[in-house]
Amino acid sequence: MKPSISVVFVCHDGDGRILLARRSAQARDEPGAWDCGAGALEFGETFEAAVTREVGEEYTAVPREIRQLGVRNVLREDPPSHWVAVVFAVRIDPAEARIGEPHKFDDLAWFAPGDLPSPLHSQLPATLALMPAGPA
Repeated sequence: MKPSISVVFVCHDGDGRILLARRSAQARDEPGAWDCGAGALEFGETFEAAVTREVGEEYTAVPREIRQLGVRNVLREDPPSHWVAVVFAVRIDPAEARIGEPHKFDDLAWFAPGDLPSPLHSQLPATLALMPAGPA
């Protein structure tokens, strides 16, 4: 198997809150876990174009600001996968955020970083560790 490339995005409101989605029973992995957004990079696509497309698909929102935070090497055993995850902070207007893919997510909510819901997706803490302290 070859590694795949994904864009991972933590949407925020510019005032310190982050947007998380609860994975539905039909999600590929970890149903019921709260997670940020992500999607595969398509052939010929820039990172920013992929983030813009995925934020629109998942949250029906338009990014106001996109900032790259870092890169993670994600190796998982169940199911076996290897992703190179390019991580972004994305500011959106909270009024635009809605569930755009109800087959993947069944709830969407804003949280303060110190008051996150449970359970969190297994990959989320390492992603959130890349977020700067305070408003992005």
